[in-house]
Amino acid sequence: MPQYGDTRATVPGPSRPRAPEAAARERVLAFAGVALAAVYVRSEDGAELRLVESAGVAEPGTYRLPSAVPAALDSPVAVQEPGASVAPSPGAEPGAGRCGWAVADAFRSGRALWLGGAVLTGLPGAGTSAPLGALPLGAAGGWLGCLVVVGEAGEGFGGEQREFLERYADAVAERLRGEADRSAPAPLLDSALRALGVGSFALTPGTGLVETDAALLELVGIPEGAFDGKTDTLLSCSVPEDAPALMSVIEPSAQAPARRELEFRIRRPTGELCWLRLTCRVLKGPEGAPVRVLGAVTAAPVLRRSASDVARLQWLTTALDDAVTVRDVSRVVVAALREPLAADRVALAELLEDRLAVTVLDPPGAGAWPDLWRSEWRSEWPDAPVSALPTLQAALRDGRMSLWPAGTELEPGLAGIGPGGLAVLPLPAKSRMAGVCLVGWDTPHEFAPEERALLTATAGLVGQALKRAHAYDAEQELATMLQRSLLPRRLPRLPGGTAVARYLPARRGLQVGGDWYDVIALSEGKVALVIGDVQGHSAGAATIMGQMRTAVRAYAVEGHPPDVVVAHANRLLVGMETDLFATCCYVELDMEEGNALFARAGHLSPLVRHPDGGTEEVAVEGGLPLGVLADAEFPLTALALAPGTVLALVTDGLVESAELHVDEGMRIVREALAEADPSDPGRMADALLGDAGRREDDVALLLLRYDGMRVRPVRAGWVVWRLPDAVMHARRFSARTLRSWDVVAEADTILLVVSELVTNALVHTQGAVRVELTLATDRVRVTVNDSSPRAPAKPVVVDWESTGGRGLFLVEAMSMAWGSVPVGGGKQVWSEIVVSRPEGERRPASESAEPGTGPWIEAGGERPPGKERSWGIGWNRDRGWGMGRSRGRNRDQDRGRSQDRGRSQDRGPAEQGGAG
Repeated sequence: MPQYGDTRATVPGPSRPRAPEAAARERVLAFAGVALAAVYVRSEDGAELRLVESAGVAEPGTYRLPSAVPAALDSPVAVQEPGASVAPSPGAEPGAGRCGWAVADAFRSGRALWLGGAVLTGLPGAGTSAPLGALPLGAAGGWLGCLVVVGEAGEGFGGEQREFLERYADAVAERLRGEADRSAPAPLLDSALRALGVGSFALTPGTGLVETDAALLELVGIPEGAFDGKTDTLLSCSVPEDAPALMSVIEPSAQAPARRELEFRIRRPTGELCWLRLTCRVLKGPEGAPVRVLGAVTAAPVLRRSASDVARLQWLTTALDDAVTVRDVSRVVVAALREPLAADRVALAELLEDRLAVTVLDPPGAGAWPDLWRSEWRSEWPDAPVSALPTLQAALRDGRMSLWPAGTELEPGLAGIGPGGLAVLPLPAKSRMAGVCLVGWDTPHEFAPEERALLTATAGLVGQALKRAHAYDAEQELATMLQRSLLPRRLPRLPGGTAVARYLPARRGLQVGGDWYDVIALSEGKVALVIGDVQGHSAGAATIMGQMRTAVRAYAVEGHPPDVVVAHANRLLVGMETDLFATCCYVELDMEEGNALFARAGHLSPLVRHPDGGTEEVAVEGGLPLGVLADAEFPLTALALAPGTVLALVTDGLVESAELHVDEGMRIVREALAEADPSDPGRMADALLGDAGRREDDVALLLLRYDGMRVRPVRAGWVVWRLPDAVMHARRFSARTLRSWDVVAEADTILLVVSELVTNALVHTQGAVRVELTLATDRVRVTVNDSSPRAPAKPVVVDWESTGGRGLFLVEAMSMAWGSVPVGGGKQVWSEIVVSRPEGERRPASESAEPGTGPWIEAGGERPPGKERSWGIGWNRDRGWGMGRSRGRNRDQDRGRSQDRGRSQDRGPAEQGGAG
């Protein structure tokens, strides 16, 4: 009896003519991975199951199915491995083997049976192992037979294939119930396919031709006789937006997955818009290139959103509109998808060129994600190459949602994310893809039509929001980097005081503005406090702000008084040819005496908190804002600060807004300043900012708590006249001063340094020369001021016969540290030498200050005598020229004196001394 083709096993004679649906049936079966399908029907007495019809794409003789199977067959073959030799059960014909047992078992139990491999005899002496499925036909209590499907060798039936074949079995059973003579029914396989409404196609990539059946043409609305067999004709029926996705099916690439699924829209000749669902299988040649595409097309059900779906989309739209950053969008996506869909995992990733940057994994615990994500992806966090995930790559390329049912085999990178079902949502944003969202389930999940519609709508909304949020994050990252590069990274530690600063960007727009602040350590124990505000809060304002801050710092370290510094900055801004102006408040504070000089250019007045807790605005006489008039004047205002006083400099963003007048804002800040605890300037600054968060304008705040000096240095100065014996008079002045200070052991060393520095000033400069000696704790500082701005330089080579050029070498050898700083009208060359004094005179008996609190030491430091630090621009024995600081003991105390290898930060020698 023939076993292949459209034949009935019980009818003798020649086989019937091949039906027109045969080709379509074979395409559908091939798409489902079925090499052979057969129908077994229960005999009239129920004793056996007889083969009544078989069809497939396998070559004749490849597989041999038994023509009859005893219904009571219960053979141990079921537990044998493929190829094992087992004696057949009584009543079973030769060749029944494992196939016969599967048919009988499925019929008796009423459950589908799927075998990974069964040995089916074919040609004489040959046996082929192939996956096999047996599906019962009928319903509980009334089983009519069994549908047997044999898969292609080496491949199993996936979850999607099993779902289709179960539907196919139900259609066959429905046709079998309508037969009057079930022992000899009419052909069932073709009629069942027609009942399913499945259209099929087959094409060879690159030819432009496609084989279709009548069902497919009916679905797309083309009369059967009018179809020319070209793929372009089918594509013309689809809407233009869906054509790219369909082209990826017609012309698949070598990287295309073996199975594809998508939904697309077609417009019928009547104008009706219909949804169709296409599922295809790509057959590849030995070299991996696609050689054949087999597919099935069905009508997608009408997708109608319920009231809850509409409400959910409205909520999602509102939430995404409020989401500003990528992190905000990620939180909204998790809230919209995971709990409402009862999903176990949600992942969102941005598409950055050819890499995926993961923005959220929910749940965040590493144990909830596959090993590959925990190891490889986490090691390169937060991105992974798209090429490593072909499924995501195809979804991003086609722009279509992919739904993978339970049991689908995916690449290792996606295995374990959704073993019960996985939804891959490309996130479109206009002409490109913004990213991809993965939703996974652990238990088998059925994708309902309403759920598909919700996922599609969600993807479109999230894609636009993600693109907008990415642009916002990029702007804010640039703004933050720009702002941080323009403002001080840290403030210097000050002798006799503590300075803190705060900056808050604007609440709206680009979060970079023109507010700035700075703390500049000047020479001779002085410090400059600067705060300013360039008009606007944009990148242009930030650029001008950076230039102004640099200019003010440069003018300040040159030693100019406050009014001159502000005047120079004003002329610089006028010359920049910009429409922006700036305000500024500059304060120069003597840390020893507590005297402050203020210069104000259109800025808010400073605030002062007195030691008794009272506050007031400093009445500083102001000038025009910077950049308005080149010849504007900026008068000085003097104020004496007592120890414990807090000085506050603010910008208008703190005290003014659309709802708050500037006078009322200043009053509120004064009250907050009075109530704050001055023992912690940092918390005091936070209290002044309040809890309102970001403002409409950016905010800068600078606080200085003035503590005063516990031990003030002693100074003596001498103006050197340009006479032949000028150096001798300078030495005599220095000797008298050292004797009055009881500095004896190091007197010769100090006098030698004085001689060399004064000689260099007289020989190499013009104008006035002044020498000054300063004693603080256990250190003497020698400074020589001249009118030349050039720093002294040691000669590279000194000839043994030369009479000069060794002075700076002697100064370096005798000094603990030495250097040069610019001052107004010239420079100051300085040298520090550690001295030994009687214990009772090292510090006045009335002073209880601990070591390290003198004006030459960083505030708060504690170091033993002889190991104090000194700061300046100069020479360090280990590092040479540069910004340096050094520590050690006088060589008379320790011939093995060591020098500090550190470098100074933003301070000069002024932090260790004060103005006399």
